[in-house]
Amino acid sequence: MNARTDKKRLLPQLGGAINALFLGLFSLATLYPFWYEAAASFSSSRAITSGEVMFWPVEFNIEAYKRLFEDGQLFISMKNTIWVTFVGTLLNIVLTILAAYPLSKKRLLGRSALLMFITFTMLFVSGLIPNFILVKYLGLMNSYWSLWLPALISTYNMFVMKTFMEGLPEEIEESAAIDGAGDWRILVQIIMPLCKPIVVALSLFYAVGWWNNYFQVMLYIGKSNKQTLMLKLYQMIRQVDQHLLNPAGGSEGVMQAMLTPEAIKAAAIVIAITPILCVYPFLQKHFVKGVLIGSVKG
Repeated sequence: MNARTDKKRLLPQLGGAINALFLGLFSLATLYPFWYEAAASFSSSRAITSGEVMFWPVEFNIEAYKRLFEDGQLFISMKNTIWVTFVGTLLNIVLTILAAYPLSKKRLLGRSALLMFITFTMLFVSGLIPNFILVKYLGLMNSYWSLWLPALISTYNMFVMKTFMEGLPEEIEESAAIDGAGDWRILVQIIMPLCKPIVVALSLFYAVGWWNNYFQVMLYIGKSNKQTLMLKLYQMIRQVDQHLLNPAGGSEGVMQAMLTPEAIKAAAIVIAITPILCVYPFLQKHFVKGVLIGSVKG
């Protein structure tokens, strides 16, 4: 009996150890590309091109970072990116909530027709040229509203929020309505606290999209002092490519030629990803937190 009991106790522990080992290896496999880019960003161009960089920097130097930060434009573009991301995410999440809440109620007049029209926008898009003509006609060129206005709301994220709100117990709203609360008060004081996990998750999705956006910035923002981080990094990498194709004379040209695009790209990847990695751990707990924990008792 003792041997069988020990066997039964060991099997779950062995299964847990195997799962932990598998998840650990999988995590290392997903983290290694970023670790490699971080190591390459602090390595010499010779070590990168010769394939010597694996886990740790080889011939440690910070020339790639000096090249990116030397003119101070990167700090301005990072400030612009933070502003665009903050305002864009705030507008996105507010409008997503304001659209999802009424559409989650069956008592909304014309609800089916509205859902049909909204779904239509997911299947058919206007295209790049009509959007560009519209933005130019509205006089939004070189304004951040040319980025915010066309992307005020994501239909897919709105449906995710709507589905989430539909899963909330109706009794909570009914009890609040009996106490005299209106729709706005119910939304702000009752629904929003329960929707905190989905709001945080969608906010992160919106923020990552704004942070990585560069194509619309390239189309609509021509002023250098208004360009965002991703576009500025792209331009700097292109400059290094041009210096390699047409090296300038003197020591400055030699220094530019010493910096290969791989070194600049590695440093650019680290600069671009690090802020998101710093924010993510503080938001991760909301992804798995139970929505109704503590909201309904008894």
